[in-house]
Amino acid sequence: MIVLLAVPFSLVGSFWLLYLLNYNMSIAVWVGIIALAGLDAETGVIMLLYLDLAYEKWKKEGKLKNPDGLREAIMYGAVKRIRPKIMTACIILAGLVPILFATGTGADVMKRIAAPMVGGIITSTILELLIYPAIFMIWKQRELKKLNPE
Repeated sequence: MIVLLAVPFSLVGSFWLLYLLNYNMSIAVWVGIIALAGLDAETGVIMLLYLDLAYEKWKKEGKLKNPDGLREAIMYGAVKRIRPKIMTACIILAGLVPILFATGTGADVMKRIAAPMVGGIITSTILELLIYPAIFMIWKQRELKKLNPE
C-alpha cells in the first residue's frame, strides 16, 4: 500500500510541470508518466526495504521497547537511503533537464516524455525521504503496541 502512494504523489509533480509548460496530454506524455511510475515503484520498494531492515535489526537487538527506539530505527534506515536517492534524482534530472531545452528534430516529442519525469522525480524524492518514513512509523507503532502492551 505504501509503495502505491508513490505514483499519485509523483503525478502531482508531473501535472504541475505539464501545466507550467502548457503541455497537453498526449501519447508522449503518457510514456513519460509510465516510465515515472516504474521508477517510483522501484525506488519506493528499496526505501521500504531499508526501513524494514533497520526495524528488524533494532528488533533483534532488543532496542524496540518504546517509540523512541522505533524512531531511531527508522532514522537509521532512512538516513542510509538519503545519498542514493539524491544521487539518483540528480542523475535523472541531469539527463532529462537538457531535453526540456532541446530544439531540432524530435525535440517536441522528447520534451513531452521528459517533462512528467522531471516534475515527478522532484515530488517523488520529497515523498520518499520525508513521507515514507513517517507512514512507516505510524504503521510500525501499531505493531509495536501489539508487541509491548502497557
